[in-house]
Amino acid sequence: NVVGNHSWSHPSLNTLTAAQVDSQLDRTARAIEAAGGSTPTLLRPPYGAYDDTTRSLGWPVVLWDVDSEDWRNRSAPITTQRVLSTVRPGSIVLMHDIHGSSVDATPGIIAALKARGFVFVTVPELLGQTTPGALYFNRTEIR
Repeated sequence: NVVGNHSWSHPSLNTLTAAQVDSQLDRTARAIEAAGGSTPTLLRPPYGAYDDTTRSLGWPVVLWDVDSEDWRNRSAPITTQRVLSTVRPGSIVLMHDIHGSSVDATPGIIAALKARGFVFVTVPELLGQTTPGALYFNRTEIR
């Protein structure tokens, strides 16, 4: 597993000043380190919200190309169907472990993808060397 930075209080980073975003990310990075984790090197902005200011702060921004919309449907079967119908090799899938239905859907999603020949890797393994400020949607879609 890899722990990335997702902000301290989950604001839309594109509504904050550079100093406010930096504070959100610095506070989170320090907490992760204090908990015994390594220094996070990747950012997944809440809501996928970013702007030029966010991109200028030195973090590779990891987004996704498969949105399970698990926060909306709160249904393991719907989440499973949505992921399995849209995932492709190199995908990054957005799911939230705070929803029980997402947790319930995960074993079936993993089993079905393994049966299709998918191999699971960490984001750094998937992306390799990353560039600060770049947007990563999957293994090949980088902006």
